[in-house]
Amino acid sequence: MSFSTKTKNELARIFPMQRCCQLAELAGLVRVDGTILINPNNQIGLQLTTGNPAIARKGLKLAKLLFDLQTELRIQQKNRLKKNNLYIVRIAPPNNVREILKVLGITREGVFINPGIAPHLIQKRCCQRSYLRGVFLGAGSLNDPQNNYHLEISINSLEYAQALVSLISLFDLQAKISTRKNNFVVYLKESEQIVTFLNIIEAHSALLHFEDVRIKKDMRNQINRLVNCETANLNKTINASFRQIENIRFIADTLGLEKLPANLKEVAELRLAHPDISLKELGEMLNPKLGKSGINHRMRKLEELAEKLRKEKFKF
Repeated sequence: MSFSTKTKNELARIFPMQRCCQLAELAGLVRVDGTILINPNNQIGLQLTTGNPAIARKGLKLAKLLFDLQTELRIQQKNRLKKNNLYIVRIAPPNNVREILKVLGITREGVFINPGIAPHLIQKRCCQRSYLRGVFLGAGSLNDPQNNYHLEISINSLEYAQALVSLISLFDLQAKISTRKNNFVVYLKESEQIVTFLNIIEAHSALLHFEDVRIKKDMRNQINRLVNCETANLNKTINASFRQIENIRFIADTLGLEKLPANLKEVAELRLAHPDISLKELGEMLNPKLGKSGINHRMRKLEELAEKLRKEKFKF
């Protein structure tokens, strides 16, 4: 079972206590997962289609509770190979579907589709949360945080996508819109914003799992950065040591270390004797001790001398 499905199953078990929140959640769910049916007699029906049985049960329960009407649940096999089922909650035309659609903010002025979100559904903060929960149940998806951070809601209307972004922004979240084929995708990619959204729709178990994975990933990334930094510093020290030893040996072969000033001779011999230690450690072995900058200064003097001797040796 995917992380997205687990999250939706958790949300499907949440049942708002207040009628306004029940209405808002059903409205969000029907808006993204519902289909208006019109029979030959121009009677209007409503159908809610989902691949998740828990969501179908919740939609059925909310519809019966809010409107006290006759509903029908059908199960249809979607694909012979995968054997996935579609769960269809249908409200037949004999019910007053036209009024139900108006109450749910789906239509206005008869059967004209409301392109945005009906204001009466999201007047209160609790209703805003419920509406977003219904929308996510119907059209949302969430990547497993083990892979990457991505939450999205896929819908087929740009105006509605913009209305959804405006609603989400009321919670200080910066959702964005992209296009995918014929759909518009409202999405969040930053982990902190996804965590906030999960808290808004009350997916607390999913939130805890998400945070646990995020903390572990951040720790691994921090450890990797430290290891990479230490490795880079070690490589830098080794490369510098090789270059210093090469210079000192060249000076020894061409000029002789005994002709060097005492301070340079001391450092040169110490480096040859200890090729694998840092400049700081070299300085601590001197008597009196010398800091890293002092050792580095002497090494630069030795390098300058080696370069001068090379130029003289290879001068034509």
